[in-house]
Amino acid sequence: MTKVVCPGSFDPVTNGHVDIFRRAAHLFDEVVVTVLINESKKGLFSIEQRMDLLREAVADLDNVSVDAFRGLLVDYCRDHDVQAIVKGLRAVSDFDYELQMAQMNGSLTGIETVFIPTGPEFAYLASSLVKEVAKHGGDVTSLVPPHVLKALQEAYSRT
Repeated sequence: MTKVVCPGSFDPVTNGHVDIFRRAAHLFDEVVVTVLINESKKGLFSIEQRMDLLREAVADLDNVSVDAFRGLLVDYCRDHDVQAIVKGLRAVSDFDYELQMAQMNGSLTGIETVFIPTGPEFAYLASSLVKEVAKHGGDVTSLVPPHVLKALQEAYSRT
C-alpha cells in the first residue's frame, strides 16, 4: 500500500489544492494532507480551522485524511510510514524551490518526492492571493470551495 503526504500551510485551502489532492487520491492508496504548524507565522485561520476546512474539502475522497505536523516533514514521514511526498507545481519558480527541497529530503531519509503539475486553470492560484483579494472585497467564488468562501467572508467581516 502506498501512503503519501501532501504538505502545506493551506491558509486557506484553494481549488488548486483540492485538484492536487484529487489527482493524488487516484494515483496512491492513501493520501494524508498535512498542515504545517509554524508558530512563528500568524495565519488568517488557526491550525484547527484549516484542518476543518480541509476535512470538508476532501470529505468525498475515501482515501484522503487530514493531519498536522511541526518540525521536519521527513520526520513526520518516517513516524507515519509515508512512502512519498506529493507536491503541486504551478510554475518553473515552484520547481526550482521544490527540487531543492526534494533533494534535501531525499538525502536526509531517502524519501521520494512526486511532482504533480497544476491544471492550467489553477496555475495562478495561491492562498496569499486569495486572501488579498477576499480582504478587499473581491470575488473569490471560483477560487475556493464554497465552505472556504464562507469562512473567508466571516473572517474578513470581523476585521
